[in-house]
Amino acid sequence: MRILLLCLLLVIAKASWADVPAARVNGVTIDVMRLERYFTEYLQAQGRALTSIRNPTLYKRLRDQALDELIDKELLWQEAQRSGIHISDEQVSAQVGEVEATFGSPALFERRLADAGFDRAEYADYTRHELAAQQVYAQLSAVDEPSQADVEAFYQANRQILQGAQNQSDNSSVISEQGLQLARASLIGQLQAQARDSVRQRLRQSATVEIAH
Repeated sequence: MRILLLCLLLVIAKASWADVPAARVNGVTIDVMRLERYFTEYLQAQGRALTSIRNPTLYKRLRDQALDELIDKELLWQEAQRSGIHISDEQVSAQVGEVEATFGSPALFERRLADAGFDRAEYADYTRHELAAQQVYAQLSAVDEPSQADVEAFYQANRQILQGAQNQSDNSSVISEQGLQLARASLIGQLQAQARDSVRQRLRQSATVEIAH
């Protein structure tokens, strides 16, 4: 009887979460249920389990970080809609199929979806949003290939760090070539990170974001 009552209360709680806003982004509600789903994903990506978090301050900080990422995702989805980005049913089916294959059986996949509060149609819609957000993010944060002069200047400015990362060799030309390759990769990574930060800041500055307290 107690177990039945607990299950009933959980169902009622989940139903009520769907009506409680965690935030609003340009008038679009991110409800608590959506946040709870994403919070679980966020913790899994960090190799954490929800049950392992005992510190309330840490829990709140991580949950706030997850909400912050979810707001960015909603802004990217809205930007994708404005940009006319279309994700086909075939792309969605392929992505869902890849995820399902990792579970080994359709039945296990269905159970995991249900545990996360999804049915197949809802998960397909979620996947479409994710793919569109990723595509517009990649487009907006694309950077030009740095020139050779830029790479060499970056190498000279970060010589010690780059030399420590490259393979040791007595051949100075090999060291130089390896160093320049590392410098190019590091510089591109730095430029991409800056571009992504710029995209998030621009979208935030032009948006109306209300966080529930």
